[in-house]
Amino acid sequence: MGATELILVRHGESAGNVAATRADREGAERIDLPWRDPDVPLSADGEQQAAALGRWIAGLPADELPDSVWCSPYLRARQTAELAGLPGITGGMRVDERFRDRELGILDLLTSAGVAARFPEEAERRSWLGKFAYRPPGGESWADVALRLRSVFRDLDDDEDGKRVAVVCHDAVILLIRYVLERMSEQELLDTAAANSVRNGSVTRLVRPDGTGPWKLHTFNSVLHLQDGGAPVTEHAGETDDIHPR
Repeated sequence: MGATELILVRHGESAGNVAATRADREGAERIDLPWRDPDVPLSADGEQQAAALGRWIAGLPADELPDSVWCSPYLRARQTAELAGLPGITGGMRVDERFRDRELGILDLLTSAGVAARFPEEAERRSWLGKFAYRPPGGESWADVALRLRSVFRDLDDDEDGKRVAVVCHDAVILLIRYVLERMSEQELLDTAAANSVRNGSVTRLVRPDGTGPWKLHTFNSVLHLQDGGAPVTEHAGETDDIHPR
């Protein structure tokens, strides 16, 4: 057997989300940030979202509380888990680098306009291959991220037999967890990504009561706990270009 439920949480709004949205809106080529990606903190709204998440989790019945928590090593994810009180509720938090955000290589900190201006051949290749298959130099494709997630869930099942597990991570990682565990096709994944932006602080739940076999989607991208908790609801979709191959 393995885990019986996954409570997938996207980190709260980050300073990087705000800067990237501003850069896109202004038509800038580069996102103005002083940190490397793993060190980007939450914004003030992101901190409110994490606090609202914590209030929601603390109010769950005992038989719905997470038994353990796994987390991306990136600061925005760890801050979300800590401000939500997850380590205290679950008796500790396991940080695992396989839940980190997708690495963008030479395209890091560039907007779509910046990629087109500075690396036109990469922009063309990305458009041709689509998001699942395109790997920027020095970075990862979505397929690469799916591969590392397959290994983490083997370990998670070994360590979390019969447990409900909270996972605090990133928007693309949540989509790719669904791809792996629900056994989606590439087309199903890309259609889901094109139709949905995983919102900051949102909750997605996957269940399999017997702890074996395929996972079933229970809840996707819910922000009711943010609305009920008086926290802002923010949506930063990241790159929406070239999701499907041309």
